[in-house]
Amino acid sequence: MPTEPDIAVEALRDKLTSASRVDKNAIEKDLAFAPKFDASGLITAVTVDADSGEVLMVAYMNEESLAQTLAMGEAVYFSRSRQKLWHKGATSGHTQEVIEIRTDCDQDALVLRVRQKGPGCCHAGYGSCFYRSVPLAAEQTGAALVLHQIADATYNPEDVY
Repeated sequence: MPTEPDIAVEALRDKLTSASRVDKNAIEKDLAFAPKFDASGLITAVTVDADSGEVLMVAYMNEESLAQTLAMGEAVYFSRSRQKLWHKGATSGHTQEVIEIRTDCDQDALVLRVRQKGPGCCHAGYGSCFYRSVPLAAEQTGAALVLHQIADATYNPEDVY
């Protein structure tokens, strides 16, 4: 027998799949949420800190993870490498409280504005998955491109995984 949260997720999933994507003008101008999932059933989700605007991570969502995110108010993604739903922080405790979800003009990408719980979102131990920068042409020296580390680790991943 389905629980109340399961029923809410199912209702949201039904709403996500019922939105029409036929009329380009309606997708761009109307207020109906009609996310465009790719051929693999995924949509890109850029996650940013709701207060600072810092990009924390980029992940993917499918209909189920998006419906669960909407229902729970915490970020749930779809892991392409593991081919399963991924409730961010379920293992580490570093969950993401969703403050707002934005979609772009043609509704094929999402921005999640979140409040990160715990010391970081990156499985490598950093506050953000974007802790290195790529040198531009003027900064390049030597035969190989060498990344610049721009942030220090915020926790030891061995302690939480």
